[in-house]
Amino acid sequence: MNDETYQVPEEEQDQPDKANTNPTLCTCVQDPFASLPPELRPQPVKRNFGLHKVTCPNCGFVYWTNRKTDLCVDCEKKGVKLAETETEPGLENG
Repeated sequence: MNDETYQVPEEEQDQPDKANTNPTLCTCVQDPFASLPPELRPQPVKRNFGLHKVTCPNCGFVYWTNRKTDLCVDCEKKGVKLAETETEPGLENG
């Protein structure tokens, strides 16, 4: 018998085990909707609690708010007013 131990060649050491690259998953871990097309899969519910992300048109500050105006509080304190360029539909003069 040979007293030498078997050594793995360097080429094989660098390669990961091919048998362990795609382990089979238990059915409790697999996506139950994987067979459905993407448009029919349930979508995650966004919980923003009534907030929306806005950018202040005056200073460019990006923040989350539940207010109807896009002006940040600092610009409102300075007395900045938004220019009302859009008219509401149905309220045309004439």
